[in-house]
Amino acid sequence: MENYSLEEKDRFTVLGLGTELQSDYTDFAGISKEKSDFWLAVKEDGRLDTLKAISTNDYIFAVNEAVNNKMMHYAGVMTEATVSEESRIIEFPKGEYLVVKGEGQTAEELSNKLSGIAFGQVLPEANNFAYVGGPNATVEMGQRNGYVFGEMWIPVVRK
Repeated sequence: MENYSLEEKDRFTVLGLGTELQSDYTDFAGISKEKSDFWLAVKEDGRLDTLKAISTNDYIFAVNEAVNNKMMHYAGVMTEATVSEESRIIEFPKGEYLVVKGEGQTAEELSNKLSGIAFGQVLPEANNFAYVGGPNATVEMGQRNGYVFGEMWIPVVRK
């Protein structure tokens, strides 16, 4: 199994700029394309740079969250500031998190790889913990040896 652990995390917030995903939740290819198009847009139009400028650290969050029965995806950072009425403050609860570590050639590859491991392998095989909803995030933490490295954080509860 890939590198994963259960870690206790304090409550934290992420300021995100988001998009509603229109693909069915089972349409992995459709969801991936929507996310890819969104990230390309926030990089090209400067919104990601605006977020990075007010971040309290170098982490970039790709957050998935169900809001009012809509599947939302956000580009976000940890910050106390706000940028616009389009932004959303995403609350992550204090508690135990499934943490999957990895690396990829791009941030998109990292996110897809970690999501696949977490939701395709670790969670289906877990006997003593479960994901019961709430926001989850891929956290891009930096670059090393030409690869983007980071973690996926998913809040879980003990069974």
